[in-house]
Amino acid sequence: MTAAVGIGARWAVSALFFANGLVVGSWAPKLPAMMARLGIGESVAGLLVLSLGVGSICLMPVFGALVARRGSAWAVRLAAVLFAPSLIWISLAPTVWAVAAAVLVFGGLIGAMDVAMNANAVAVERARRRAIMSSCHGFWSLGGLVGAGAGGLGIQAMGELAHAVVVTGFVAAILALAFPRLLRDGPEGGHAHQPLRLPRTPLPYLIGVMALASMIPEGAILDWAAVYLQREMGASLALAGWGFAACAGTMAVMRFLGDAIRRRHGAVRTLQASTVVAMAGLALAALAGSPPLALIGFGLAGIGIANMVPIAFSAAGNLPGLAQGVGLSVVTTMGYSGILLAPGTIGFLAERTGFSVIYLGLSLLLLVPLALSRLARTADFEG
Repeated sequence: MTAAVGIGARWAVSALFFANGLVVGSWAPKLPAMMARLGIGESVAGLLVLSLGVGSICLMPVFGALVARRGSAWAVRLAAVLFAPSLIWISLAPTVWAVAAAVLVFGGLIGAMDVAMNANAVAVERARRRAIMSSCHGFWSLGGLVGAGAGGLGIQAMGELAHAVVVTGFVAAILALAFPRLLRDGPEGGHAHQPLRLPRTPLPYLIGVMALASMIPEGAILDWAAVYLQREMGASLALAGWGFAACAGTMAVMRFLGDAIRRRHGAVRTLQASTVVAMAGLALAALAGSPPLALIGFGLAGIGIANMVPIAFSAAGNLPGLAQGVGLSVVTTMGYSGILLAPGTIGFLAERTGFSVIYLGLSLLLLVPLALSRLARTADFEG
């Protein structure tokens, strides 16, 4: 692969991460608006968030198999085209059950696109012989920042449906530019016709546990920060949308710096320092007495969370002896079960305990990736 082609492929996959983050970030302020439209509380909203996670968990292994058999470029094109208009279907759904079905499909396509675009990022890393995973996730966080930050204002100004149409138009334009430049990889040698089965080595599952514990707090901020700020702290919808945006913004900055930090200090030390910072940020958000202080806490949590997941995914994508899509699908399925399934349970708990207790407990959960941080050493590679 020439350097020019490598750079084009690198920016193409980054654009896909940005587009995915833009849509997912736009979901964050949509949840409290949807709760008001449907007249539902945290428990029912928790079921909707749970359906999002169930859909994702169902499609992730399917697209992991498609990556292994057809290549990541083919799989990510299919997932992205189906994913782009998801917010429109959610906005058009008139009842709780219709919304639940739309959110189920939305979650499935989030998971499908995540597996495929992470696999494509690993393929570009190998082709360019240079780590790019953290900065790719930086583009996702940048998209999340734009989606969440502008989403509350957009929904207030235009309404749910018009906001969803505008977001879909932006995503369609990004995909049209990115698709021709994607790295066209094929099935890895020896894996195209082999039966696909769960890995027998424990490493992917242990890395998956690390990713799981790292992603639960991110999911709790994505789905519930706006509700926490609006309902428990009295913030406006426009300000509440910045709960996840504060986290996504600092995550974006740190992820753009993450590849260089990892090359200098190593994946293990980077993961350990990141975990401690994330714990401090979640504790601050939980104990904050005002929305601005909570936003600072979410921003600090984003600094810590930023490079934890990219390190886990890069480590999983470079495990020896596994088809790339299969190894990544194990870790992404386990990890995203945290970001997608756990927040549904959080809705039930928060209705009884409040979100401040939830966020304080999540800071303690991060002791798990801290304890497993030595497993991140497989992320230290130079091509």
